[in-house]
This record gives sequence, C-alpha cells and structure tokens, in this order.
Amino acid sequence: MHRVVFSDVFHCFDQHLSRSRYYITAHTVCPHADLCFSLLSDSVFCCRELRERIQPEILELIKQQRLNRLCEGSCFRKLGNRRRQEKFWFCRLSLNHKVLHYGDLDESPQGEVPFELLSDKIPISDIKSVLTGKDCPHMKEKSALKQNKEVLELAFSVLYDPDETLNFVAPNKYEYCIWTDGLCALLGREMGSDLTRSDLDTLMSMEMKLRLLDLENITIPEAPPPVPKEPSSYNFTYNYS
Repeated sequence: MHRVVFSDVFHCFDQHLSRSRYYITAHTVCPHADLCFSLLSDSVFCCRELRERIQPEILELIKQQRLNRLCEGSCFRKLGNRRRQEKFWFCRLSLNHKVLHYGDLDESPQGEVPFELLSDKIPISDIKSVLTGKDCPHMKEKSALKQNKEVLELAFSVLYDPDETLNFVAPNKYEYCIWTDGLCALLGREMGSDLTRSDLDTLMSMEMKLRLLDLENITIPEAPPPVPKEPSSYNFTYNYS
C-alpha cells in the first residue's frame, strides 16, 4: 500500500516537474541562485581566470553591434530651430567604417537613408575626439543655456580637422550610448557608457553560466592544482611496433 502511494506521488511530481520551466524550478529550490553564482564566479580562481578570458570576446561583440548600428544610421533633430516645422538631419557610418555620411532632411525618415542622399562626409581618420555634455560647443552657446538637463545629457560632438565640430543631440539615452560607444570604438578608445556596462554584465553572466553548465554539482577547487615536478630525464622513447 505504501509503495503504491509513493509511486503515485512520485509520478505526479515528475509530471509537474516536466511542465515547469528551469528558471522557476531553480529559483524555487535555490532562490539565491544568482547571488551564489555571482559569489562563486568572483571568488574562485579558475572562474576569475575564465572571466578574464571571456571579457575581450564579449567587448568585441558589443563593439561590432555598435558599429553595425552606426552603419544603419540615425535621425537627429536640429537644435535651436525656431520654425514651426521641425528640421532633421541623418548620419550613418560607411560600411567599411572609414567615413561618416550626413545630410539634412525635410522630415524624419521611416528607415535607412541611402548614402546618395547624404551630401556631406567626414573621414574617420580626421576625427580628433568625441565630446559630451557641457564640453560640447553647441551646449556652450547662449541659446543652449535655456535647454533642459535632458538635452544636455543627450548632447555629443565630433571634433575633426581643422578644428571643426559636428554636433549631435540624440533622440534618447539609448541612441546616445550607441553613438558615443561606436565613435569611441572607431577611435580605438574605451566604450564607457552605462549601456556597455549593462550589456557586458548581462552577456558575461550568460556566457559564464553556459561555460560552467557541465560543472553543475561538481566542486570547483579554489586554487589551481600544483605543477608537477620536472622529470629526471627527457630521453623518452616510443615503441611503435
């Protein structure tokens, strides 16, 4: 009788478990799983070493995503336009990542703007630096002082030869991060936006979990194993018969 009841209970449990998602099951059994994994990956030597090896790959992936987004281009609103009808301009990176193409538009486009319609261009090799916020020339003008804080946080400029600037005001924080990251990547500089830090943390956590998936329920040593002593002789022979 007890065997029959136990069998029925186990069967119901098995059916319920098969219908449950892994994430829900894992967090029901161990609600602090993410915290445990974070502590493990930060404290164990081999996990730290794995993170150091993975990080350049993740940063390269983020860099390529930013550059691909710049190749698609974005529409920007002209600042200080007093006319009733808003004016826009479009900027996009060439497919070989060597030139910025830009030009004025009468209205906001619905998709990509062909390079043929963008009459102006700046070679990436001419770009000296990328300025943001209060350091931008168009934020130092008197008319810009009346702009709200949100506009100031979305402003950035490209400084290029001979001491010319191309001034931007991103439509939102996401586009601001994408463009400042992409431009810094083109100049060989660090991508330091909040979006990059968030993407890096998310992708790093996912990649670490995938790499360590086969090590579940296996004790990971806190220190690497000792290096064995050198052999007394290197005169090794092999019998191929």
